[in-house]
Parts: sequence; C-alpha cells; structure tokens
Amino acid sequence: MTIKKAMILAAGFGKRMLPLTEKIPKPLIKIGQKNLIERSIELLIKIGINEIVVNTHYLPEQIDNFIKNKKYQISISVTKEEVLLDTGGGILNATKKFNNEPFFVLNPDTIWDISYYEELKILQNSFFKNNKPILLLVNKIKSHDKSFKGDFNFTENNCVIREISNQYIFTGAQIINRSIFEGINKKIFSMNLAWNQMIKEKKLLGQESNKAFYHVNNLKVYDELNKLKFID
Repeated sequence: MTIKKAMILAAGFGKRMLPLTEKIPKPLIKIGQKNLIERSIELLIKIGINEIVVNTHYLPEQIDNFIKNKKYQISISVTKEEVLLDTGGGILNATKKFNNEPFFVLNPDTIWDISYYEELKILQNSFFKNNKPILLLVNKIKSHDKSFKGDFNFTENNCVIREISNQYIFTGAQIINRSIFEGINKKIFSMNLAWNQMIKEKKLLGQESNKAFYHVNNLKVYDELNKLKFID
C-alpha cells in the first residue's frame, strides 16, 4: 500500500525572517539552488505522491504562480485562507477532498531533500502496519539550531508522549487522516489540540529520524544554513 496524497503548510507570515519576507512568502525563500516549497514538492513526488494541496495566506499569488510556472506533472492545488486557520485548522480545511484517505503533511521550513526518501517510506510502512497517525521526530542533539527545547518523547512501543523535559523535535513530517479531527468543533486550532488528544488515547506514534536536522527558524539560522552550501 502507498500513500498518494499530501499537504504542504505554506500559510504563515514568516515574521522571524524579516526583512526577507517583506516581499516574498517564506516558502519561496531559497536555500542553495532551490526554495523551500520546491524541496518539499520534489520529495513528495519522489515517494510517489500524485496529489498535493498547499494552503496559503500571505502573498498567496506568488506561491500559486511559482507552482504553475514549474509545470509539475502531478496535481497540485492551492487553497487560500482568508483568515489564518493555524496548523490544525489549515490542514482540516485544505484536505476536504481527501475524504478518509491517509496523507502526508510537510512543513516546508525544514530543508527536505531526496535523502529523506527512505525515512518517509519507513514512516509510511509503519502507518499502514499499525493503522495509527505517525510523526517523524529527531533527537535535538542532531539539530543545527540548538534553540529547540524538544516537543515529544517516546515510550517503548513507539507511542509519542509529552513530558516536562522532551528530547525529540517534530521534524515537520507526519502521516494522518481526517478522522483525527473528529470531535474538534473549532475552525481555527493548532495541531497540538489533535496530537494531545491522540497522546491521551495512546494513538499517536513516532519514528526517529537519523538525519542531521536543518530547519529555517529565523534569519540568523537562515544565514548560517546558506553558508553550508547545500548541494542538490
């Protein structure tokens, strides 16, 4: 079994990237020869996705035009949020046509490249084996940006938990389906609302990434990452 659908979160203002984001949305910022959303799309195509939805809000026409001009050979649609819906609300709103099918969600702030192919394939296999939503997590010691405090920990059976001190960072990749939002009656909400409910019910799994983690968190980190000269 393979997952054929995915969503990319691209609606934020990117305020921590000012002044770069005064005239372009953060997903179009380049690292090396490619911009952030381009990296996300190429990875998803590599793993076999044939339908992607992208949510936008800030300077949406630029993202829409970029995708149209690239002429990708899969279906990519752009949904504009008139009001920011936060991560959970944005996913729920943009994936209506996915019905009950599972889908990947990527945050393009992470520098995704083809080397993540195997990890996302393992993530997919685990999703189908366990029939539970799953997050790709990385030990914070592998993060270039040392400001991350950690989001989650694991139990022995790979269930995700939150504790006072958390060692693992959410990379920005997950596999879910829309059933996780049942019982949430809000339009604007964070994915943390859904995650916390699944953690309480022991229904959220995690997989550890073995890769060094590069995430464009702010302008300082962006400048540091550009000096690393990523080769695509």
